[in-house]
Amino acid sequence: MTMSRESAEVFALNALGWIVGQAEDVLPAFLGATGSSESDIRERAADPEFQLCVLDFLMMDDQWIISCCDALRVPYERVAEARQAMPGGAEMSWT
Repeated sequence: MTMSRESAEVFALNALGWIVGQAEDVLPAFLGATGSSESDIRERAADPEFQLCVLDFLMMDDQWIISCCDALRVPYERVAEARQAMPGGAEMSWT
């Protein structure tokens, strides 16, 4: 299934909401991994580049993907599908 950019952005916002809701463990890890602050989250939530960071962060840990997708009631592959639909998301280099 090919996801539209708009659908990917909505998913990324929902995923960000899930991250923020995990204030005990996932949110601090997100802030540390991205160098973001809580004000950055408020100011940049609608920025596609920031949303791509959200999806990249989730992809760092299978348990985060499982927990987020279960909470949002979407298939686990939705994170990767959304990432690919985002501007610059199809370009991936792990080296």
